[in-house]
Amino acid sequence: MYIPSKYKNEDLSEVKDFIRSNAFAILINQLNGKPWATHTPLELDKDKDGHDILIGHIARANPQWKAFEANSEVLCIFNGPHSYVSSSWYKEEEVPTWNYIAVHIYGSLTVMTESEVLTWLGGLVDHYEKDEKTPLSIKDLSPATLRQVKGVVGFRIKINQIQAAYKLSQGREEDHTRIIHELQNKKDPGSRQVSHIMKKRGNKKT
Repeated sequence: MYIPSKYKNEDLSEVKDFIRSNAFAILINQLNGKPWATHTPLELDKDKDGHDILIGHIARANPQWKAFEANSEVLCIFNGPHSYVSSSWYKEEEVPTWNYIAVHIYGSLTVMTESEVLTWLGGLVDHYEKDEKTPLSIKDLSPATLRQVKGVVGFRIKINQIQAAYKLSQGREEDHTRIIHELQNKKDPGSRQVSHIMKKRGNKKT
């Protein structure tokens, strides 16, 4: 994606934390010569050699997976909070803009075996169930229910490139205090989240 240099984030530790916190992503490839996208969780993990990978799954009824073997290259989009920024908050005249965080990952996909999918799903369920009052475990499910695993296609994605855009009013630092104040008083969660991130990043620099 196009990222002006001042908005590019090359702090991999921060970007990885963002991916973990915004794991519901968009998986994109080509199917019959047309772009195809599926909204699905993509979990950041490591392969047996310690390299960062993404792991996910889609429904077998979804024809997207049929293109994986012929062309393994995929694009994964992770969206973060975003907000409208009014230039009325600036000290000097300027046009309005939009603040946002987005990460694009390009990678090569390989399909997992059914047993690998079951093992991975077990860990995934444990991760998201751990804070529930009565946590569910795949181990407790009946064989009939577990047969639903046959209805999904699991995969690993070798990460080839990470592009991270953090557009947070860089270049207008003199206006940050006002921008943060205005955003945190908005009703929508996205504006308040952007406000929090801008304040947190600003505190790191002081």
